[in-house]
Amino acid sequence: MPLTELVRVAGVRWRIEESFQATKTLTGLDEHQVRRWRSWRRWTLIAILAHALLAATAAATAAAATRTHHHDPPPESVGLIALSCNEIARLINRLTVPARSLTSVLRWSLWRRRHQFRARRCHYQRRQEQDHDLRL
Repeated sequence: MPLTELVRVAGVRWRIEESFQATKTLTGLDEHQVRRWRSWRRWTLIAILAHALLAATAAATAAAATRTHHHDPPPESVGLIALSCNEIARLINRLTVPARSLTSVLRWSLWRRRHQFRARRCHYQRRQEQDHDLRL
């Protein structure tokens, strides 16, 4: 097996592990305190359904963003990242607790998404410059 193939497979495995860890903490799969098989199975099913709902919502918002009308700019041109499962879960949690108003929750979400967009763009730009320097 060539080294490049081993590195590629390790990178894929790392991505899967990160995704699994995020899913566990996002939907509360790691917070169960059950003692019986039936209880554990119910808790796991609820967590899986919650994650499926979040993933479907994120996919639907991403698909809707790409199908915008020709006069509407896509979210990337406005400087926002697409809604992720984590952001959707955070919005649902914030909106179910009546401590803050809807406008403040949505304003905070827009600020976070804009900041993440800028951070991602700067990170990719820096990586591209480093790769260019290494090739020289």
